[in-house]
Amino acid sequence: MKQGTWVEIHDIILKPEERTGMIPEETKKVPLEMRMKGYLLEDAEAGERVKIETLTGRIVEGTLLSENPTYTHTYGETFIPELLAIGRDLRKMLEVDHE
Repeated sequence: MKQGTWVEIHDIILKPEERTGMIPEETKKVPLEMRMKGYLLEDAEAGERVKIETLTGRIVEGTLLSENPTYTHTYGETFIPELLAIGRDLRKMLEVDHE
């Protein structure tokens, strides 16, 4: 992948033995993982350790997973009516701040 490509990386933040004792037992058994998207800072191939620059300007290091990743998260199968109003309510709040 070429420098400047939008990519996703992965890294282990904490190994299971490094996790705090104040979390559920089943959570303590697995590592704390990170997936992050950003612009590739140097040419690389999937599986290599790379650095990316996020949209907020942070430089983050991890294992290169994919090029041009898509967003696959959902809010599940349940309809959540509050989500419909978020954009409308935020626009109203921003308008008030500018007046």
